[in-house]
Amino acid sequence: MTKVRTVRGMNDITPKEVVSWVYAEKIISRVFGSYGYEEIRFPVVENTELFDRSNEASDMVSKEMYTFQDKGGDNLSLRPEGTASCVRACIDNDLIRTDSPRLWYNGPMFRYERPQKGRSRQFHQSSVEVFGMDGPEIDAEIILLSSRLWKALGIDRDLYLEINSLGSEETRQDYIEALVKFFKPLEGSLDEDSKRKLEENPLRILDSKSENIINLLQEAPKITDFLDEDSALHFKSLLNLLDASGIEYSINSNLVRGLDYYNKTVFEWKTKNLGSQDTVCGGGRYDSLVEELGGKPCPAIGFSMGMERLILLIQDSLQEDIIRDQSLDCFFICFGKSSINKALLYAEEIRNTYPDLNLKINFGSESASSQFKKADKSGARFALILGETEIEEDKITYKDLRKRSEQETTDFRNILEKLNNYIQEG
Repeated sequence: MTKVRTVRGMNDITPKEVVSWVYAEKIISRVFGSYGYEEIRFPVVENTELFDRSNEASDMVSKEMYTFQDKGGDNLSLRPEGTASCVRACIDNDLIRTDSPRLWYNGPMFRYERPQKGRSRQFHQSSVEVFGMDGPEIDAEIILLSSRLWKALGIDRDLYLEINSLGSEETRQDYIEALVKFFKPLEGSLDEDSKRKLEENPLRILDSKSENIINLLQEAPKITDFLDEDSALHFKSLLNLLDASGIEYSINSNLVRGLDYYNKTVFEWKTKNLGSQDTVCGGGRYDSLVEELGGKPCPAIGFSMGMERLILLIQDSLQEDIIRDQSLDCFFICFGKSSINKALLYAEEIRNTYPDLNLKINFGSESASSQFKKADKSGARFALILGETEIEEDKITYKDLRKRSEQETTDFRNILEKLNNYIQEG
């Protein structure tokens, strides 16, 4: 049979890599929870209409979604983003009417695009969504939340904040007219992708990576010059809150988000450490989306961060600490079937006494040298050794693998005391 490989752009996460993911996910859960945000979970498969309705002109709908018909003839899609799904879940479960929920979620998303470093066809996002609040205070809170998360992950020096306002629907329509008017005389110098964007969704030309477009945009009209009074006041109040909180930012008048439901506040946390894939976290307001998806009018705001890019940022600086935090505490080295059987009983008693310790039993019949190499490679702090002598004398041999100390043969009660001292030392 031909060797079956993983689907292009959908990657395995090996046990060694998972260590970093678990570390990041624990901190994300803790920080989100510290702000009173509650976790929500929803399916990875949704009716295609959910995304078509909310993003009619976006590239995601036109060419990036994984869409198929099920056996019943329904058009379904693997979720390409989480916000529309979260809104749908809130409407279906009547969460918005009964509360102003502050929610978070984490999981895989799917888009058919060219795989690159930090960007896969199956990728993962951690996100927050807040409903029912229209003031700049909640905008400030989620930015403060994200800033606190970077500090907790130890990557705050690697990220910088860009922010903009897209104003109201009227603001955007007026601005789009001005943008098209500016670029039309220059159409002959535009690449095909920019021409398509100008025709289908002119705002998307603002985040072009083309050097030619970037230069032209320096002379183009700015959306902040078209803001309605309410949006301008909202933006000014938000910036005042960020200033008072000590959050550094720069206003990027060309900043738009990839989906078409955003209004007023938009922002991105970026890095210079990952090449062209520089956006780690992005979000903003989507005050009309709940109504578009069948709910009653409701303001909303949220952000999403790409876990793959986040992991790339934390791996170099924190890998040693992460591995130490997640590695084994004890590795049982066994010689013979009777010693393995005894190790099973000892290990269960240790787990009963100290449930937070990580233990592993070697079930192979390798030499002592090979087993010690395995124990050392596992990252375990202690080796617990059981051979014929230990079984006959009802003892166990103990060795600290991270210190240059002699191994010691003792009874099991002393082992429990030593492990308790290890726990107390932290």
